[in-house]
Amino acid sequence: MTARVVCKINQKGGVGKTTQAYHTARAGVRRGLRVLVIDLDPQGNLTSVATAEPFEADQIGIADVLSPRTSEALRDIIVPGIWDGMDVAPSNGAPLAAVQRELVGVTAGREQRLRAALQPVLEDYDLIVIDCGPSMDLLTTNALVAADTVVIVSEAALFSIDGLGQVLASVNEIRSYYNPTLTIAGVVLNKYKANTVSGQAWRRELIEGVEAQGVRLIQPIVPFHVPIQDSMEAALGLDEWKGSRVAPGTVEIYDRHLETIISEGAAK
Repeated sequence: MTARVVCKINQKGGVGKTTQAYHTARAGVRRGLRVLVIDLDPQGNLTSVATAEPFEADQIGIADVLSPRTSEALRDIIVPGIWDGMDVAPSNGAPLAAVQRELVGVTAGREQRLRAALQPVLEDYDLIVIDCGPSMDLLTTNALVAADTVVIVSEAALFSIDGLGQVLASVNEIRSYYNPTLTIAGVVLNKYKANTVSGQAWRRELIEGVEAQGVRLIQPIVPFHVPIQDSMEAALGLDEWKGSRVAPGTVEIYDRHLETIISEGAAK
């Protein structure tokens, strides 16, 4: 079985892409899948919570795989994750931001460096989850070119909704020029506050916008629950998080999201 590669994107920060990537990876581990998470965000937040051992600033990471100045293979930089069955391709922070700038000056193949790097390890995993930074830059472009499917993570808020059309336009450009088989699994509505009038209004507008673009809203909607963020920061799965009444029910949300991603692959 060749790995299913999914990337989580939005050009806006703070919408919860990293928590989505983290809990999707946990759902994969719970399902018995061999999972690789790739931290393509220069902030490195996923690396800080998902690696079994602290990742040091001088360690080689994903920047060394993508940089035109180095020749590290992806397998060389992968480290064990916090759960059995999960590995991590970690972010080196500032060096990854520098690589994004380096790639601007590369004339050939700069958009396809991650896809090429993934080829030797695709048979080692069932699911590969790529966490992208809050920008439609060359790092995110590399993720989209390498991916089988994309999940757009959004909030029920003005600026998240405004950027949705631009994100979809970028995905369509990638399809046209680099990755014609790329699919959109859908849009995840994240951190939803159902008890606010504004949240309900923006939810309706987001659904209308998604439907107008011919894209589905992935169900269930992810509510604003503190344990979703807290469990990640504690390097625990929601199923491992104790003392919360909402955590057990929230586990099923990510299980169902993973099922959507997998079924998207089966339908291709």
